[in-house]
Amino acid sequence: MKKTIIACSLLILFSAAAHAADKLRMGIVVKVGGIPWFNAMEAGIKSEAAKEGVDAWMVGPTSADPALQVRAIEDLIAQKVDIIGVVPNDPKVLEPVLKRARDAGIRVLVHESPDQKYANWDFELVDAKTHGENHMKALAECMHGEGKYVAYMGGLTVPLHNAWVDSAVAYQKAHYPKMQMVGDKFGVGESLDDSIRTTNELMSKYPDLKGIIAFGSQGPVGAGRAVMARNKIDQVCVIGAFSPGQGQMLVNRGAIKGGYIWNPMTAGEVFVRLAGMMQKNQPITDGTTIEGLGKVRVDEQTHTILGNNTESLDKANLPKLVKLGL
Repeated sequence: MKKTIIACSLLILFSAAAHAADKLRMGIVVKVGGIPWFNAMEAGIKSEAAKEGVDAWMVGPTSADPALQVRAIEDLIAQKVDIIGVVPNDPKVLEPVLKRARDAGIRVLVHESPDQKYANWDFELVDAKTHGENHMKALAECMHGEGKYVAYMGGLTVPLHNAWVDSAVAYQKAHYPKMQMVGDKFGVGESLDDSIRTTNELMSKYPDLKGIIAFGSQGPVGAGRAVMARNKIDQVCVIGAFSPGQGQMLVNRGAIKGGYIWNPMTAGEVFVRLAGMMQKNQPITDGTTIEGLGKVRVDEQTHTILGNNTESLDKANLPKLVKLGL
């Protein structure tokens, strides 16, 4: 009898150990921690991880410094996780450390970084070209199709932000010839202080400035605050992607005229869902329906999964997004 009990106990222990060994472990390194956008993404990661019974967590560096992302990824390699997720600040800087991860047998899933070298997959909740064009349409409507505008992005080295701005500018040149982008791209969109300072400087340099198209979650908020402080709500249109709770007051006051985002909480959930599919070697092809992305398009050449899931940042839709904690 005792032998039977011991044998059963050992079987339970071995089964538990085998289950623990099979449990997916994933660390997700984002651009910067402690801001509303990535707080919402972390909530999505935790929620989906609990639902799926996997071990997934977010690492948020103290600033948008690529070197801090490299260190975080090195730490995850040392922990021998199964999959590393990243929202890159500088894809080129990350290439050597992502190669080390792949060489160690760790799969890599990125977001907002199409054509990322050494990534198994990149996923996007919206096509980059469409996202840029939609923001330009909104800016042109506010500016009545004419006047000077400037463009902000989260960082000059972020490929996706470059794609958004380039698509927006190309659409402007083709459809709104009386509009003119002045200056170069400004990589201030992930810093509230830098966005405020840059907006003040540009309004002084260009007294007839009529528009700001801003990518990076802090860009529209900083621009809106500066425009409101200078009493230029009726003269300068601010359009861009921002965290709803952070920008709602500015939209209600007219300092931000609107924009579009995907839900960062959904992006966090998708990180975990796709990791599960990768772990199980499930095929991801054109037409596959993935919760949070819808029916996807797949670019095999760049290993990019393209969804179509955005939210309008207008007065009517913002309360719903704020209730979600965004």
